[in-house]
Amino acid sequence: MVAALELYPDVDTTRRIRTLWRALEADGIPSLGSLHQKHRPHVSLAAAHRLDPHAVADALGDFPVGRGLSLDIDFVGQFVGRVLWLGITVTEELLAHHRAVHERLTAGGVEVWEHYRPGRWVPHCTISLRVPNPMMAPAVRRCLEYLPLRATVVGAALADHANDISHPL
Repeated sequence: MVAALELYPDVDTTRRIRTLWRALEADGIPSLGSLHQKHRPHVSLAAAHRLDPHAVADALGDFPVGRGLSLDIDFVGQFVGRVLWLGITVTEELLAHHRAVHERLTAGGVEVWEHYRPGRWVPHCTISLRVPNPMMAPAVRRCLEYLPLRATVVGAALADHANDISHPL
């Protein structure tokens, strides 16, 4: 199980990423869109096996998580384990925002996975969690057809899809 503090892009970017998910599915490549129909395009700022939505909300207080951030989605990447993602160009504004969120979470006693902490985090939008090895190159090519994307963050939530939690922030 995974819980994450997710940033949600504007309607146009969301639509384009969902279109990419459908194109991959048509090519026989599983996407995040078909995993269990609860995911929406997002960028995770923090993640852990479990996150208490009330503890996260208390730690963040009135901090406007993600609101108005601009994201340049310019490249494709993959993590070990056949995870395919769209990469977000790192900016000082994005890193400062990420750092501020984590300072508040830490001060509130909220524990997150090490690889989401400042200095380790790779900003990305997951496209698939299980691309079959022979399909990775075609999947990357398909993703490149949809780039670049320019997005504005319009919302955020703590999401834990396995436990039906979506707590807007």
